[in-house]
Amino acid sequence: MKKPELTKKGQFFDYSTLIIVFVLLAFGLVMIYSTSSYSAAATYGDSAFYFKKQLMATLLGLAAMMIMSNVQDIKFFQKIYRFAVPVYVITILTVFLVKTGLGLDVKGATRWVKIGPLSFQPAEAVKLGTIIILAAFASFSGKYMAKTRQNIFFLIIALIPALLLFVITNNLSSAIIVVGIAYIMLIVSNPRPKWIYVVSIIGVVAVTALLVYVFNNLDPTSDSNFRFKRLFAWRDPEHFASETGYQTIQAMYAIGSGGFFGKGLGNSIQKLGFIPEAHNDMIFSIVCEELGLFGAICIIILFILLIYRFMVVANNAPDLF
Repeated sequence: MKKPELTKKGQFFDYSTLIIVFVLLAFGLVMIYSTSSYSAAATYGDSAFYFKKQLMATLLGLAAMMIMSNVQDIKFFQKIYRFAVPVYVITILTVFLVKTGLGLDVKGATRWVKIGPLSFQPAEAVKLGTIIILAAFASFSGKYMAKTRQNIFFLIIALIPALLLFVITNNLSSAIIVVGIAYIMLIVSNPRPKWIYVVSIIGVVAVTALLVYVFNNLDPTSDSNFRFKRLFAWRDPEHFASETGYQTIQAMYAIGSGGFFGKGLGNSIQKLGFIPEAHNDMIFSIVCEELGLFGAICIIILFILLIYRFMVVANNAPDLF
């Protein structure tokens, strides 16, 4: 087997991860421009408006990456352990900013904070803060993570920001993601996670029972059940084609019309005002329309490879934190 390539300082440089990241960044920028050019020109008079915003964020990210890649001492990252609690508290406090004059209303939902020329979602900061505090808690607990008490504390730490995201910003999806992150970290850090699997099975049964109840007892046309209406639209989007299921139907048109090799880059029809927010949540459907099933599979494979590289890095980390 070929030995890993070493830098001048004798440390392994992960070129495979770097290449995957660059390919995904380049592809993302191309698809942002392709997907958003029509809506950007119609709304702002500049077809590259969203592309420029994404490019600026990409350049900032690359600059941060260059700085961090030159930090050779692992002790620098271990020092983050000491600041886990302040980071956790600060990220939680950002959630409350949406209720101040800094809160930014986007599409009828106030989930963004705008400070000067910069805007961000507190939910993203909360995810980072939660990951850091849970990693620190698991490292501090060590073998005691096998105890039920530690696991309960672990989950409470994650549930606090999740509940705040749901109550203050009405952002259920981000709250679920925070809980999901905590669940995975709990399994990874627990020496004996068997009871977690038992609880998971019970949870799956409970969710299944809830879905059966919803589909058989609730009125799908009632506005009071707006969250559950998404479930009805997911099961039968054609029935809600003019409201909740509209976006799903249009995305399915895009995916289906793309075929195996797609219509060609820039040739999407659905992005011309048919799919709302085509350059955001539904960009994958435009990828399928323009590049086909082949392009979609290539992107999925790249993400799988990236996750695999992350797992390799994690397994070779010098400590639990």
